[in-house]
Amino acid sequence: MTEPSPFPPTAPPPRLVSPGLYLVATPIGNLRDMTLRALDVLAAADLVLAEDTRVTGKLLSAYGIKAKLERCDDHASARAAELAIERLREGAVVALVSDAGTPLVSDPGFVVARAVIAEGLPVHPIPGASSLLAALCIAGLPADRVTFAGFLPPKSGARRAALEELRTGRQTLVLFESGPRLADSLADMAAVLGPRPAAVARELTKLYEECVRGTLAELAVDTRCRSPKGEIVVVIGPGEMEAISEADTDAALAEAMTRLPPGEAAAEVSRALNLPRKPLYKRALEMQGR
Repeated sequence: MTEPSPFPPTAPPPRLVSPGLYLVATPIGNLRDMTLRALDVLAAADLVLAEDTRVTGKLLSAYGIKAKLERCDDHASARAAELAIERLREGAVVALVSDAGTPLVSDPGFVVARAVIAEGLPVHPIPGASSLLAALCIAGLPADRVTFAGFLPPKSGARRAALEELRTGRQTLVLFESGPRLADSLADMAAVLGPRPAAVARELTKLYEECVRGTLAELAVDTRCRSPKGEIVVVIGPGEMEAISEADTDAALAEAMTRLPPGEAAAEVSRALNLPRKPLYKRALEMQGR
């Protein structure tokens, strides 16, 4: 096995970084997952808004970058938004980073981005590492239709209620969870969602990277899922399609026809319930009394 070269032999030259807010993805564990464009932006930034300035300070130091850092966590996001808008109006380059991964995904930076967008100021994504996408890639589950639900509530009752809202979806689910709550969360997932295939990914891109696969019930009792360390992503496959009753179909058609003519209402319900359009259109005409 040959040793990898420290840098790509050739790379496109950096472009001028124009004023604006840049949402910069940072590594989720492996420092070499930093993109060249992210380094260009951080080196050019007049201000870097960081979830934890100590974490970001270490990242910047690893690449020899010096920048003015300001805190942007749950307690300081409103102030950070005001500061970002003030500096952007002066023509500055402002970068926003989370502790790891892509900003705004279960992240306080959303407050800043929304405020800047509302002011009509430029916002640019600098894509890169994402634990959500990394886990989805290695889970071995369908990735064509995905629902990301972030962190579930910490207590079982509220957690089960949140899962009940997700139960009827026909998409793969992706959630974040903490190590101490993982086993209990998996047990609640198994109770509410049923015997779905799933994967628990942790320490992605790090030395002890691990992906445990099985049904939700199997994972709930797997010793590897009992208070593991590190950041954890749970990926859950789609459930089986449940039979849709005639009453549910009629109710959906009736609601759609309050807004749309029969043909369009039938088409909307067809897409929503994955049912053939022609019988729905016929039923819509019957309901309308034609």
